[in-house]
Amino acid sequence: MSIKISPSILSADFAQLGREIRAIESAGCDWVHVDVMDNHFVPNLTIGPGVCKWIRPHIKTVMDVHLMMAPADGLLSAFAKAGADYISVHPEAHPHLDRTLQVIRELGPKAGVALNPSTPINVLEHVLDRLDLIIVMSVNPGFGGQSFLPSQIQKIRDLKTMIGKRDILIEVDGGINPKTAPLVAAAGADVLVAGSAVFGKGAQDESIYAANIKAIRDAANAAVKTRA
Repeated sequence: MSIKISPSILSADFAQLGREIRAIESAGCDWVHVDVMDNHFVPNLTIGPGVCKWIRPHIKTVMDVHLMMAPADGLLSAFAKAGADYISVHPEAHPHLDRTLQVIRELGPKAGVALNPSTPINVLEHVLDRLDLIIVMSVNPGFGGQSFLPSQIQKIRDLKTMIGKRDILIEVDGGINPKTAPLVAAAGADVLVAGSAVFGKGAQDESIYAANIKAIRDAANAAVKTRA
């Protein structure tokens, strides 16, 4: 399986989101990662379902929506109607995680759970059959451009074992670049979120985005061959 690249538009030019999305898709990305932050669950404030609805027509691949907010249950329907293909939530923000995941699937999107660096994988033990995606946060969520936390590599390996033959993708989000991508790919990652490593300093240059995406993908795919 080839590694999927999901650039985070958190690092894009917010005044040109439609253009930025079209550029990264033309540059070869597989998904588009949308970071929703509420300045409550995480110390930052980004976008809501209205912006997701506006950018959806520009996304021809997959809208990968990561909800870093508490609570999120009341807005699940809004994000589903906005066109999210995946909706991922944090277990700490949802006291009835099983119910939340069930609701996401009933609304139409695929259901995911995001694990903070300090969150143990055993919180997923009894909801695995509700899951389509697990996001491993390899930084503490809230801001782009942070350094990768090597402690999360073993977590990816452990998740791969826990998942077994279930059809669940592992996504890694935080500090991903051509140097860290091979580490997580070898451990079992399927989807890599990259923000600043794709968008750089906001050049809005499709050729630069394409080179950045290719560098991450090639490094990751080379490491996939080392999986046991």
